Amino acid sequence: MSGRQKVLLAALAGLLVVLYVVAVGGGRHDRGDPAAGPGWLARFGGDAATVDPATVTVACLPPAAEPSPSPDGVVVGFGIACRLRVADPGGLRSLVLRSGAPFVVSAAAPGDADVTVTDEVAPGDDGTAVAKVAVDGETEVALRCPGGGGCVVTVARS
Repeated sequence: MSGRQKVLLAALAGLLVVLYVVAVGGGRHDRGDPAAGPGWLARFGGDAATVDPATVTVACLPPAAEPSPSPDGVVVGFGIACRLRVADPGGLRSLVLRSGAPFVVSAAAPGDADVTVTDEVAPGDDGTAVAKVAVDGETEVALRCPGGGGCVVTVARS
């Protein structure tokens, strides 16, 4: 190994040590704010858009009133169960569902995964139950109302 190669190797090792010290010692010492989002990293991410509520069709049992548009999206009322069919959004998108009461949502995982994800969503501190379902193609999402007393769910714009 020549002298020039040794100097270059030592400089590279020194640079790695400096980068490690900055990464370990130069970071924030708080837990962070998950609601704040990724900050400047968001520029490098893909489009994290939501599904357009107009692309969602609804079939409920027993048949309920037709879905009605609202400023927040499309309001769907149902008694026991409801099936939402999401048209192909052309990429990975989030279907946002909001309700003032608990509800159960089931959907296939995006991609080639052969997995169905089911979750019972309960209202949080603000009184709203929110479910975000990832969809990347034509997808069916099943909604159930625990107790069968009827639910109202909004397919939200965001």
